Amino acid sequence: MTRPRFITFEGIDGSGKSTQARRFADHLRAQGTDVVLTREPGGSPGAEEIRKLVLTGDPERWSAETEILLFTAARRDHLEKTIEPALAAGGCVVSDRFADSTRVYQGATRGDLRAMVDQLHALMIGREPDLTFIIDMDPATALERGLARKSGEDRFEDFGLAFQETLRHGFLALAHANPQRCVLIDGNRTVDQIASEIAAYA
Repeated sequence: MTRPRFITFEGIDGSGKSTQARRFADHLRAQGTDVVLTREPGGSPGAEEIRKLVLTGDPERWSAETEILLFTAARRDHLEKTIEPALAAGGCVVSDRFADSTRVYQGATRGDLRAMVDQLHALMIGREPDLTFIIDMDPATALERGLARKSGEDRFEDFGLAFQETLRHGFLALAHANPQRCVLIDGNRTVDQIASEIAAYA
């Protein structure tokens, strides 16, 4: 791979996307590619501060509208400080989540706010990934895995199984609506099997 690429991993909580993002970044590095592995919310000092606000505390801590603004602010800082500089330097950026998460989590599951999400994205972000892997797996299994981590960043897991099932359908719809950049990956397999399939896209 010789050209800069922005690659994202999406999926419900506990789907294994963080592990697969890390595995794919390692695979690219082994091929001699300069890779920045990052995450959302976060990926820059300012965005990491916002991460603490949105992923901890009571599930009802923020309204969906406030969440959209917080995630967009974090994403803008991440874009300015991490993503764009790495791409401009000719490297590859692999991110654990990006705008698709906001489209699904806040835009599709917490009220009919997708138009607001899209308007803010167009105004403040204006960039899509070159390639997005959406890891699809059983919501009950993923939720059990996510809660077992006890990371302290489980505000969205605390919304429960019905919320995770709604998220899954949102990600499936997003994948079908964007076949030019989204690749749907079966996450109900071993880590190595999933990583092997994803590695073919390097």
